Amino acid sequence: MSCELTLVIPTFNEHDNVHALVHSLESVLQDCEWEVIFVDDDSPDGTANMVRQIARSNPRVRCIQRLRRRGLASACIEGILASSSPYIAIMDADLQHDESILPEMLKAIKESQVDLVIGSRYSIGGSTGELAPFRVWISRQATMLSRLVLRSPITDPMSGFFMLRRAFFEKIMRKLSGKGFKILLDIIITAGENVHIRELPYSMRKRVHGESKLDARVIWEFFTLIVHKYSGRVVPYQFLSFATVGFTGIFVHLATLWFTYKYLNVEFIYSQISATLVAMTSNFILNNEFTFKENKLRGKRWLYGLLSFYVACTFGAVINVAVADLLFERSVHWWVSGTAGAIAGAVWNYAITTTFTWKSNMNNSN
Repeated sequence: MSCELTLVIPTFNEHDNVHALVHSLESVLQDCEWEVIFVDDDSPDGTANMVRQIARSNPRVRCIQRLRRRGLASACIEGILASSSPYIAIMDADLQHDESILPEMLKAIKESQVDLVIGSRYSIGGSTGELAPFRVWISRQATMLSRLVLRSPITDPMSGFFMLRRAFFEKIMRKLSGKGFKILLDIIITAGENVHIRELPYSMRKRVHGESKLDARVIWEFFTLIVHKYSGRVVPYQFLSFATVGFTGIFVHLATLWFTYKYLNVEFIYSQISATLVAMTSNFILNNEFTFKENKLRGKRWLYGLLSFYVACTFGAVINVAVADLLFERSVHWWVSGTAGAIAGAVWNYAITTTFTWKSNMNNSN
């Protein structure tokens, strides 16, 4: 009998949860033909090896181990494309999602005209369980923002637990950004009005093993994804992240300029040079952590990368200082002069640094 349902489970450092999750799936999915694909981003704790060990005696279990790339959304897409089932469920490996509602989700998607069935923490009957208050607050704020953007009554567009039809996925898969940690939000925004959704409540459980993946990078990717989608995908996702870093660099630049020029009474042109160097350093650190995270520089490469970033941005920095000093000499206010210089220099940085700084690291890692 052919496989009816594929569960795609992205993993990173979930070694201690894999065996328990497979056992739970076997208990609740006895009435259908199913398989589970763990897509592991080369976890240092040996998650992929654990999955393969289980797969040797359990033909339902499969493993995809990815090297030199990470990301929940792209992992889910690869897992779906590696399957052939007409229905696919996405869930986490942390045992927080309630697998007991999977049969109900499958029944709902088979017997109705819906494209997506979402496990919701916020619909009537659902709950966030024992999730830490700070995590609940972040989740609710992100959910509220998502609902405003989507203009939809969906209660939990940030859920990581859902089921979809393969036919629906194939209609939109080439338009997905594949970035970040919120694949469901990506799917819903991409599909627009051409998606029929049903939500089923569930109570989230407490994580027993491993650590939460929620950090500043996840939040950054969430906001960048929204801007990317609603800019019509005209501007590349990576450039939006780079531009956002550049925007923060303006504030770093102005703060440093104020401190050196107004507080330390350093001559303006030297204050502008200092502010430019500090802002460049800040931009490099943030871009390395967020924009180019898949090619993140570490160790000696971090230092070489910083130096190459300085060199690559030198021309932009010269324009920055020249424009700012020219305006200031013409009696333009110091902060206006500084801002104009920073913007003028920033327009050069993306193309140059992707060519010299992180591109070289990409080539070295392949």
